Amino acid sequence: MKITELLKKDTIILDLNSSTKSEVIDELVNKLSYAGKLNDKAEYKKAILAREEQFSTGIGDGIAIPHAKTSAVKVPALCFGRSKQGIDYESLDGSDAHIFFMIAASEGAHNDHLDTLSRLSSLLMNEDFRKKLMEASSEDEILTLIDNQEKEYLKEQETKKRRK
Repeated sequence: MKITELLKKDTIILDLNSSTKSEVIDELVNKLSYAGKLNDKAEYKKAILAREEQFSTGIGDGIAIPHAKTSAVKVPALCFGRSKQGIDYESLDGSDAHIFFMIAASEGAHNDHLDTLSRLSSLLMNEDFRKKLMEASSEDEILTLIDNQEKEYLKEQETKKRRK
């Protein structure tokens, strides 16, 4: 499944109002809820917080990817949020997070959310791509950047397979 099949204009926040980890989780959960992606907002938030207790999803390089797989999710979805000033998300490298992708996976989603998480992580390792996400001025531009980066990534993966 393509990332842009999960991420839509109504689940993108170009300028987060949050200044703490707790606030950014609320803001992203609310965005998913308003977009009609959740059956139970409180239950989904509880699943996100339980995941965060295990290990911070602030993966470093200014990125956080909070995620949960629960029956509280009506429709699998991704929410994107961006903070120009950065938010302390207890990231592994100690740096503030600027780019957030919240993954909402439904209970019966097999491990599709893990595939999405893995692909997103791979795309976000590209510093130039992260910079472009920070500079994008519209939801459409975010979607186009992600779509193009994912196509490039999949092409590279296919080339690697053929070489083996």
